[in-house]
Amino acid sequence: MFRNTHIPRYVQLADVMRSRIRRGQWKPNDILPSIEDLMAEFGTARVTVRQATRILSDEGLLSPQRGRGTFVTEAAGRNRKLVVETTLDDLVEMYRGDMPDLSNVDETELQPVLTDNDGVAAPHYTHMRRVHSRDGEPYCVVSIFLDDRVFALAPDRFRTEVVLPLITSLPGVNITGARQTLSIASAEMEVARSLDIPLGSPVADVRRVLLGPDKTVLYLGEATYRGDYIRLDMDLKPSR
Repeated sequence: MFRNTHIPRYVQLADVMRSRIRRGQWKPNDILPSIEDLMAEFGTARVTVRQATRILSDEGLLSPQRGRGTFVTEAAGRNRKLVVETTLDDLVEMYRGDMPDLSNVDETELQPVLTDNDGVAAPHYTHMRRVHSRDGEPYCVVSIFLDDRVFALAPDRFRTEVVLPLITSLPGVNITGARQTLSIASAEMEVARSLDIPLGSPVADVRRVLLGPDKTVLYLGEATYRGDYIRLDMDLKPSR
């Protein structure tokens, strides 16, 4: 079950246990199996189980109670999922009300790497890197590249608001095309630190492009989401 990597075994075990809680296999108010049972199931030492349990206790997912056992908390059952929407309108609506963690915003002169399929590059872009939080918990780190001409329409607002709802509502910005792709990856050091998750945790990389009438890339967003926040719902139309 455990990989031979630089990731400690107790961190890998914590990931497995966290996944069981997120999937509902271990529900709020359930008592965890005994340490002995977990040792036997996962083939690990007692100290490994204790360290993994401590990680999840620190995250608020488990509550050890002396003489009673370790319980899955009520907080573990809350809805933390973000639906990866498949239309621009639904995606914008999902982001309304979210607040980026402004202490993590970094504005630079970095320019995007665009492919032939993305569209036509603007003369220059403004780059911002920020962390998005929900209920005080970081769930997404994103690099945003905005056409300077769009950024100049509302620079203060772009620096303080979630970009997608803003750019789609600004007068004079005509978005004629939008596309996003999603891939599964594992958290590298910077992402793990920004999202407060273990190194190597599953994450979802999402790349979004918004185009203007002349196929100019007005917006490029490269976002990495915590894996336990992502849900993909798709309306599968039956073939006729």
